[in-house]
Amino acid sequence: MRRTSVVCLLALAALVQLGHAEDQAVRVRYPEGSARGFLVLRNQSGTTLASGEYSEVPHGDTIKSRMFLRFRDGSLHQETTVYSQKLAFRLISDHLVQKGRSFPNPCDMMIDVRSQSVSMLAPSSDGKAQPPEHMDLPSDLSNGILFNLIKNLRTDAPEIKVSYLAPAAKPRMVKFAISVVKEGKFTVAGRSLKAAEWTVKAELGGLAGIVAPMIGKQPPDTHVWVAEGTVPAIVRVDTTLYAGGPVWSIQLASPTFDPASSTAASSEAAQPMPR
Repeated sequence: MRRTSVVCLLALAALVQLGHAEDQAVRVRYPEGSARGFLVLRNQSGTTLASGEYSEVPHGDTIKSRMFLRFRDGSLHQETTVYSQKLAFRLISDHLVQKGRSFPNPCDMMIDVRSQSVSMLAPSSDGKAQPPEHMDLPSDLSNGILFNLIKNLRTDAPEIKVSYLAPAAKPRMVKFAISVVKEGKFTVAGRSLKAAEWTVKAELGGLAGIVAPMIGKQPPDTHVWVAEGTVPAIVRVDTTLYAGGPVWSIQLASPTFDPASSTAASSEAAQPMPR
């Protein structure tokens, strides 16, 4: 009887822990669909460094997203992500590429959650590609879907923590603590709109987490502005794109048209001059 009771208690505890883990997952409040947007990257003084695009393509309950930033100096930041959105957001795979003069340490990292493997595709010092490495990848891994998670959080929700695999020669798992900071405003063509400002703090953990702030190596916080309304939209992200890098600002970009090449201008020019 005692053995049976112990087994039942252990099973119950496992179920409670599993349920608690599921509760920590970010639930899908706003399912993603087909989307495409244009981006601009600026430094803190407002100088444009890069332009790019963001797109999403649905395949059933999974979404394939791609974001790229092409720098004026020829550098490239590109991330291709596949994730599921049934009840909660779950990462399936993520491929991050960074190369060019804007990135001191080029990166080509592939994460495959299903096979629990991480590949650093850039060749090693001996010129040979590194084989995939097995890693215990948690279910709350946020690489490539961090901003999707933030869009689906309620502004009155408590702080939430998710895992993130930091790209490096030896990738390291860290925790991101996400919480809302305050409500602010932004304008579009003179119209004032509200936005919630979220902050993402990296928690290194262990001895590194204690030493990093002391030697000035603590990563700066990421700030994300989400436009409020029936459908949330991310309008600005201030973040670093690589460890030790400067804080850059990613914002939505609006197209501009050359009046001389517009249809209206062409039709007007084609009209005969009055006599």
